[in-house]
Amino acid sequence: MIEGTLLQAGDTVLLPERIGDLTGLDQFGLAGELLAAFIAAFIIGNLMLAMTGVAGPWAKRKITAAFTDRIAVNRLGPAGLLIIVADSVRLLSKENIIPENADRPAYDLAPIVVASSALLGFAVIPMGSGIHLADPEVGLVFVFAVAGIASLGLVMAGYSSANKYSMLGGLRAVAQNVAYEIPLVVTGMSVVIFTGSLQMSEIVAVQNQPLVDFGLFAIPAWFAIVNPFAFVLFLLANFAEVGRNPFDTPEAPTEIVAGYQTEYSSVYFVLIYLGEFLHIFLGGAIIATIFLGGPAGPGPESIGIVWFIIKIWGVFLLTQWMRSAVPRVRVDQLIEIGWKGLLVLSFANLILTAIIVGIIQ
Repeated sequence: MIEGTLLQAGDTVLLPERIGDLTGLDQFGLAGELLAAFIAAFIIGNLMLAMTGVAGPWAKRKITAAFTDRIAVNRLGPAGLLIIVADSVRLLSKENIIPENADRPAYDLAPIVVASSALLGFAVIPMGSGIHLADPEVGLVFVFAVAGIASLGLVMAGYSSANKYSMLGGLRAVAQNVAYEIPLVVTGMSVVIFTGSLQMSEIVAVQNQPLVDFGLFAIPAWFAIVNPFAFVLFLLANFAEVGRNPFDTPEAPTEIVAGYQTEYSSVYFVLIYLGEFLHIFLGGAIIATIFLGGPAGPGPESIGIVWFIIKIWGVFLLTQWMRSAVPRVRVDQLIEIGWKGLLVLSFANLILTAIIVGIIQ
């Protein structure tokens, strides 16, 4: 059963190939293939940026207000949606103030590194409805690797700002990402043991097999159902990776103003803020892909992208829920939870998964 699934996953038609066929660009050799790939990347990138543009200025405020029994933005446009335009104009029209002793170009490159590292991760995510940019055999490793580049951007921002609060925020970010990225990757590897592949399309395809078939309906073999312990571990580690409560100490306003982003304004602040939400959505996309069946859902395969986006927004809603309901932990507690808690549990989960798979086989 798994061999047939892997064969089907390997036959996946990628979005650049579809665009090349539809537009005739595949007839122009390498140049046509590159142009088709650029168009595909443009589509996926703008889809994610549009979602981020809605999440940051509007959805975040609405969700937080609902959880805390307050009234959010409601004056600009229907349901306050035009706050997206207002905030964009307000932030981009502000003066970009550079600290006098800033270490450039590190100061200038940091926001770009934070935002672009998240966008790169979406290149290997199968979103359904034929929206899949690339499908390398090491897709899961690739998405973890490029997502980790954001840590470099946070360090650059903290160090180059010539501000002690920013430096402390950068150091906290490094300590947090090192402590939680290992459990994140180790927990993800437990999924690889089940599937026998690092290829994202194959991980999704294996989950499309029924776990229990009742005839009229079947329970899918989503890894969140097969191994809920790994799912919870991955969620917690992901909260730390994207800097959401209770793990938002690198930018704790009560202690270090805004941490690594204290000295950023105007378009630079927008890029860092954009990068933060892009990483939340990337974390949601990874969770949806390796634990929730990717674009799988009721109805025809053509609406797979709809189910995929719903799952991503579900993870986003959970992060905002945690932000409103769970208090921030101290930095020493943060490190202790990562090294003494999640790291041990993630390796225990990996060993247990290997034993179970070995027994089944």
